[in-house]
Parts: sequence; structure tokens; C-alpha cells
Amino acid sequence: MPEIHNPNLQTQGPAGGGSGGDMRSTTAFMLLVIVAFFAYQYFFSKPQPPAPAQTQPQPAQTAAPATNSPAQSASAAPAAATPTAAPVTTPAISAAIESDTTIENELYKIVFTNRGAQVKHWILKKYFDSAGKPLDMVQPEAAARFGLPLSLFTYEPALDQQLNQALYQVTAAGARPSATGLLVAPTSITFHYAANGLDAVKTIHFDTSYVISVETRVTRNGAPVRVLLQWPAGLGDMEEFAQGSMIHAQMRTPSYFAWSLDGKENSQSASKVSGNNTLDEPYQYVAVMDLYFASAFLPDAPERATVVTLHNAIQLPSNPSDPSSKKTPADVLGIAVGDTSGNTRLRLFVGPKATDVLSSIHAAGPDGKQDGPALEPLIEFGFWSFIAKPLYLLLRFMVLHGIGNWGWAIIISTVVFNLALLPTRIAAMKSSLKTMRIQPKVDALKRKYAHLKATDPKRAEMNTEMMQLYKAEGVNMYGSCLPMLVPLILLWPYFRVLEYAVELRQAHWMWLPDLSQPDPTYVLPILIIVTMFLTQYITPSPGMDPTQRRMMAFIMPIFFGFMLLHYASGLALYWCTGNVIMLAMQIAINRSEMGKEMHALAARRANKKIGRK
Repeated sequence: MPEIHNPNLQTQGPAGGGSGGDMRSTTAFMLLVIVAFFAYQYFFSKPQPPAPAQTQPQPAQTAAPATNSPAQSASAAPAAATPTAAPVTTPAISAAIESDTTIENELYKIVFTNRGAQVKHWILKKYFDSAGKPLDMVQPEAAARFGLPLSLFTYEPALDQQLNQALYQVTAAGARPSATGLLVAPTSITFHYAANGLDAVKTIHFDTSYVISVETRVTRNGAPVRVLLQWPAGLGDMEEFAQGSMIHAQMRTPSYFAWSLDGKENSQSASKVSGNNTLDEPYQYVAVMDLYFASAFLPDAPERATVVTLHNAIQLPSNPSDPSSKKTPADVLGIAVGDTSGNTRLRLFVGPKATDVLSSIHAAGPDGKQDGPALEPLIEFGFWSFIAKPLYLLLRFMVLHGIGNWGWAIIISTVVFNLALLPTRIAAMKSSLKTMRIQPKVDALKRKYAHLKATDPKRAEMNTEMMQLYKAEGVNMYGSCLPMLVPLILLWPYFRVLEYAVELRQAHWMWLPDLSQPDPTYVLPILIIVTMFLTQYITPSPGMDPTQRRMMAFIMPIFFGFMLLHYASGLALYWCTGNVIMLAMQIAINRSEMGKEMHALAARRANKKIGRK
């Protein structure tokens, strides 16, 4: 039998080896193949209907790249009838021109381009940027440099380039999209591209929620390619990348990588996430997120999940309000998620980190049903969650049931907390009065042991006598600390709520345009300093040196005022409201008999110290 050569492997000129072959017969055979090919093209110019298993329609007027022609010629030749199988080939499938397809429901508007079957815009209709426009979750500056959402990742840069730049053929629910390219969910769209043995299909299903379902399959010469879906470049709420839209006091938006692994949720800040790290673990979900929004992938088969962490950076001015300041790198996180089998099926949530939304979205469980962990842990109230979450639910309940404004909810809840603490405040004042009454006995004990060094063991006897004195007089040494401790304990949970509750984002009150941002007028920090100073000044301090007391009256208010100058105005509103209430309570206490006695004892002690000097 004559030797059969693979057309894709033949070289130009005669075959090597001693057997050679008649060059004239070879040339005649090739001419016969070319004539047969052109005759076939002329008499059968219209493409034949696809086989029943073919789900995508053939392109109307699409040709494969020029480099594909020799292989196509060889496959069309009679050599196909020879015993040796030819390499797997696929019909060329692509679109003639670039086009957009838009899918809408009440929550979002997603604009796809058929170039790479990627997302150009992912607009959340109920949320807005600082310019008042509906928020686009695709961050344009970052996406232009690192890629668009739903692009593909295959570990082969050249293949990634081909898949993400090819013009895919688009069908919507089995038919071509309308001329406007607008679809209303629930619906589904399919992108299909094939060339040179490469076949890529991406099918996306949409419903009425924030969640979409995506199925991706890529084969090369019939063999599956391990392909992952990407969200490569941050979220649209990171407006610091768009210099033209920055507000004066805006700071860099923190970003995080979050996941659920074996039912345990965790997260990492951007600085701790390494780039291009492949993780083959049974992830129920993985997400990139900022304070208020998230992009979370939920694999259909967590046991076969594969994740690649993407960490890039963009140079931004170190001072957001000064574009000419020194530039430093700003983190841009992304992720790619797939299936180790090669064919990827997953759900993708892109939307707000709202409690009611996240609690309704569950990962796939061991039985394949959507009964795994919910996405609610993406709202990270941190160590103080046992206080922060009930506080958030209380504020939310007040807003939804009559109050209607988060600022007023903060004020009312602060008033309620302080009124609830009024009995402890009165008890603390009584404890302070008892301490002032026994102060002369305390001073006598100190003088008794004043000659001893601090390291002398006999100093322990003074402490013992001091505790016995307090016990005999019914004085609680820490009784006056509780009213000050509780507001401080609530300060951090308030901070976490205001930082992570998406409802507080752009929530206004009076002159404050956004309770999650610092007060642009500095009114609240100034009020905090003034009210705190007045409260410190009119509160009698047992046993405190007058100079030390005046110093505390200035230092503490300035410290808290400066601190809250740079934090959420909702937090400053809480602290300022508490200060006003404390000032009013202290004025009322000072006018009572107990308050008058405390001031008299404090004045007598101060005069005695001055006279001694």
C-alpha cells in the first residue's frame, strides 16, 4: 500500500527517504484536488443545514482566516476516505461585525459586546455614583487595562487574546436578537465562536434577580480546554480611578477577596492577596468586593472549583484632592473561576451587599441544590458583629416603619440609648459623691504611706486599707466609668454599620449629603468639640488636680473632634447627639441637691490645695 501523509504535516518539495515518489503524479493529484475543491464551491455554494446535534446556526457570510485554507482543502479531498483519521476540524463560526446586546430587568441593565462575549456595562438601576448617574459596576479605567467582566482565562495568553477578541455569533433564546439588541429578562443568550479547531460557547441565563447563570465550554481539536470566567478589574464604586468624578474628601476604596470553603467564611484585604495564584479547593463561593458591592461566583460543582486570584495596581495621586501629588499604587482585585473538568457552570451575583438580598442567595450544597451557605457574610461587621448587626437591624426597622431617614434613626436611637443609661448615670454620680465625701480619709492613708518607696512591699498594705475603706463606705471604684464606657462600646459597632451597610451609602440628613462620608462642612466635628468641652468643664471631678482637669477638658474634645473629622458623618452625628444629651443631663444634675453638694466639695478641695501651696 502506498504511504499516506498528513496534509497538515507535509513539507514543500519531494518527500525524504529513498522511496521518493513520482513528482509528476503528485502534482497531478494535487491539481485534481484543487479542481474538485473549486467545483464543489461553485456548484454547492450554499452551506448545508447543520446536523441535529449542532445547536448554533451556521454563519451567513463568514470565512475562516487565510491560514485555515490549506487544512480545509485537505479535509475536502478524497484523502478523508483513507484509513487514517484527519485532525478534528470545526466549521468557522463568527460574526461579521461587532455589535452590542442589552439585557434588562428592574434591577440591572447589562450591555454585552460580541467581541469576546464580554460585558461592557453592568448598571445597577437603584444605586448611583457621585454624579447622580446609575452606578456602572464595570470600572472603566481598570477594565480598559486588565479586561472586561466575563472574559475568559485559560493560562495561555495567546489563546486568551484570541477568545477575548474574537467576534462571537449571538443568539437569544434560540433566535437572532432584534435590530435594537434589547432583551428583557427572563431570557438567555448564547455566544459562539469557532475557528482552526477551536470551538467556544458561552451561554448566559437571566432572571428577575441580581444573579445570572453562566455556562462556558471551550474545546480545541475536540479536547476540552480548562477555561475560567473572569471578573478581572475591581468594581465600579471605586471612583478614585476616575479622576474627573472624585469629590474633595474621597479616600481610596478598600477592596477584599472573600470566600466560603467547607462552610467556613473568610476574607482578605487587597494587600494580602497574591496575584495569579491558582486555588483548587471546594469553594462554595468566591468574591471580590468593596465596602458596599460585590461580584460573587457560585460554582455549580464546588468540589471541582478552581480559582485564580488576580491582583493588579494603578498609580494614583497619594492625596485624592491633589492630582499633582506623588502617585502611589492603588490595588485592583479580580478573580477567575472555573471547573477542573474544563466545562464551567456557575452562577454570578453582581450587586449591593444588602442583607435581604444576600441572605436569599445560597451556594450549591453537597446535594447539588442551592441550599449551601448564603452570601450574607459578605457584610463584615467584624468582631463587634454581635452588637453591630442588631444595631443595624434596629436602625433599618426604624427607617422602614415610620421614620424614613437614617439620620433621624441614628438620632432617635442615640436618645433612647442615653435615656436607658440614665439610671446608671445617676448611680455613677452618687458613687462620685461618696468618693468625694471620703476623699479626706483617702488623702490621710496616702500621707501615712508617703514615705515608702513604690517598690516597698508595705505599699500593698495601703492598697488593702484603701479597699477596706471603700467597702466600708459603700463606694464602687468603677461605678462612675459605666456611663462613659457604654458610648465608647457603641462607637465601634456604629462605625462598622456606617461603613458596611449599603443603605447608608448616599443616605442624606439635613445638610449632610452622605452619612457614610465625612461632614463636608465640618459642622459636626466643631459641635463635638464644643459640647464635649462644656460637659467636661461643668462636671465635678473628685480628687483631680484643677490643672489636670482643665487639660482633660481641652485634650479629649480636640482628640475626638479631629478623629471624627475624617470618618463617616453618621458616626459624628451619633457622637454629637450623645454629647448634647450628656451636656443637658449634666446641667440638670448640677442643679439638683446632689450636684450642688458635689460642686461644693470639689470647690472646697480645690481651695484647700491652693491654700497649701
